[in-house]
Amino acid sequence: MSTSSAPNGTVVLAYSGGLDTSALIPWLKEKYGYDVIACLVDLGRVKDIPAIMERAKASGAIDAVAIDAKDEFAEHYCLPALMANALYEDKYPLSTAIGRPLIARKLVETAHKYGATAVAHGATGKGNDQVRIDVGVRAQDPSLTIIAPARAADWPSREELLDYVAAHDIPTALTKKNPYSVDENLWGRSNECGVLEDPWVAPPEDAFQFVVSAKDAPDQPQHVIVSFEKGKPVALDGKTMGLVELIEEIDAIGNAHGFGRVDMIENRLVGIKSREVYEVAGSLALIIAHRELEDLVLTRDLIHFKRSIESKLADMVYEGQWFDPLTEACKAFLFESQERVSGDIRLKFFKGSCVADGRQSDFSLYSYKLATYTTEDEFTHEAAAGFIQLWGLPIEIWARIGKEHHMMKELED
Repeated sequence: MSTSSAPNGTVVLAYSGGLDTSALIPWLKEKYGYDVIACLVDLGRVKDIPAIMERAKASGAIDAVAIDAKDEFAEHYCLPALMANALYEDKYPLSTAIGRPLIARKLVETAHKYGATAVAHGATGKGNDQVRIDVGVRAQDPSLTIIAPARAADWPSREELLDYVAAHDIPTALTKKNPYSVDENLWGRSNECGVLEDPWVAPPEDAFQFVVSAKDAPDQPQHVIVSFEKGKPVALDGKTMGLVELIEEIDAIGNAHGFGRVDMIENRLVGIKSREVYEVAGSLALIIAHRELEDLVLTRDLIHFKRSIESKLADMVYEGQWFDPLTEACKAFLFESQERVSGDIRLKFFKGSCVADGRQSDFSLYSYKLATYTTEDEFTHEAAAGFIQLWGLPIEIWARIGKEHHMMKELED
């Protein structure tokens, strides 16, 4: 329980150790009258957690907690997104978006543990994360106050914020020469701000931390076999591994071959367009492999119907509707659809590309003797004429009736 002596009690802050959340600690105390508990939710790629916790305390937090949620994130958030082949606007694997509902859940759990009456985050008033976190918190405990200072009129600009943290002796790696706003986790890395705000300017190399330039990638391709069981990737090149390790491994391979850079104009939920740069080698490669396997083992109607579910789920994740009952229903459909999605996909990484060039499964619906044009062909060609006759019958009748009405009208005239 909280023993805060601050006027408004205790607030749990979603803390990353970056510029905004480090500045929020003294800001919440000075402007809002709260004692602050910094809560770092580790969804992967967090380096030197003890140093981040010390930074939080040096910034004025009364306590700092780090929650290792990598396995939960991989199994219960990334995996459903993978099963949905989820790409927002056909490009973005939702790396930041899919992590926000889990962060919201951990904020609420931490608030309950410490007896806090409020949670806070650093999302701005024109971003998507404010929606994802606010709705996520309200879905679990509507009694908690949600504080988002970056939405307030007095929140400093990014340049002013750097001056603010300097005045409060808050350590930060950012400078006015390095103004990028970065978020990263197991499923990918996002980057915005600075020169990236001009959509005509090509992203400079310092905007990328993991994916090498394609021109610097190896001159020889690398093949990787991804093995799936019921839609879940379970092995690389025959080596069984946990989901977190597997994502990290294939991500590193893609990064080394220059695959996984995404530079896009994105339609935000609040109605504005933004320029976003992503590094998503692992998530994108797994989506490619998973979709190729589905093409091999699922029926045409199931694949075509599933595409509509995939698009809907991607939009709902992006728009902060993870806790909506429709999301649960979509996930139930997805898991049911994966019963036969088992097999191997061979991926080829080369100079910024990743393509599938081999597929096999015990549940494969591909029949060589039906597909071949050689003498081994077993397809009943004679049946095709009757099939076409019946398949096209409604269209033929429609055309015939239209022609008859046209001729009658000409006679009447």
